Amino acid sequence: MNEDLNTREEQARILVEALPYIREYYGKTILIKYGGAAMVDDRIKSAVCEDIVLMHYVGMRPVLVHGGGPEVSDVMRRLGKEPAFVNGLRVTDAETMEVVEMVLAGKTNKGIVASINGHGGLAVGLSGKDANLIVARKAPGEVDLGFVGEVEEINPAILESLARDGFIPVISSVAIGRGGESYNINADAVAGDLAWRLGAEKLVLMTDVAGILRDVNDPESIISALTADEAAGLTSSGAVSKGMIPKVDACVAAVKGGVKRAHIVDGRRPRALLMEVFTDTGVGTMITQ
Repeated sequence: MNEDLNTREEQARILVEALPYIREYYGKTILIKYGGAAMVDDRIKSAVCEDIVLMHYVGMRPVLVHGGGPEVSDVMRRLGKEPAFVNGLRVTDAETMEVVEMVLAGKTNKGIVASINGHGGLAVGLSGKDANLIVARKAPGEVDLGFVGEVEEINPAILESLARDGFIPVISSVAIGRGGESYNINADAVAGDLAWRLGAEKLVLMTDVAGILRDVNDPESIISALTADEAAGLTSSGAVSKGMIPKVDACVAAVKGGVKRAHIVDGRRPRALLMEVFTDTGVGTMITQ
């Protein structure tokens, strides 16, 4: 009996400790980019969706942008096509673009929607094509990546409407070009742009690394906090490389666009999202103005 009472007292204490954060973020938009190991492990995937529903019911406005690179690569290999990447971006010819759209806007997106709804939320799945949410142009560069795009314009009216009516938007990073063509945009880049254009209070990138490391060979060398200029300096100096480049760039773009805090957190850790939103120290790396 006493053990049960102690457990309930601990649960009540945790709820009270979360109150300042609930108050701070009540009615505010939290932009969450969901990717990496958090999407591969079914147990963590379920926990992330449950965390998002909890945030919604305590008065926050979560907006979810998701990746799905491993699933796209898996389908490509099953079709006999080997994935190729340059600086963390997928080389996307016309055939690959069809696979990307089929997987991200179809299977992956609707799977996340179903999981959120299964935990008591009301999620709506979108791609960048819906209501011209994400209009893209071909990404420039020395290497032709095919149908890889960059954000040209974002029309967030549909997201604002859904949020007002109590729905949780779930967005895949497939975008539309001016000529009606489809573009594959890195989900981190979409999340960074969406965050500041929506006036989000916070951007959280859930991935499969612990955060930004001072030494890539030392997983304990996490940089807990740095400014946007410091983060951009790590990219330009080469200290941040490969798949971390678009993540850091997204955080820098969000913060310089007006988002107060951007975070890169370890999506492999259960409840990492709640730890980031409802505690002082959080997990991973925080980038601020």
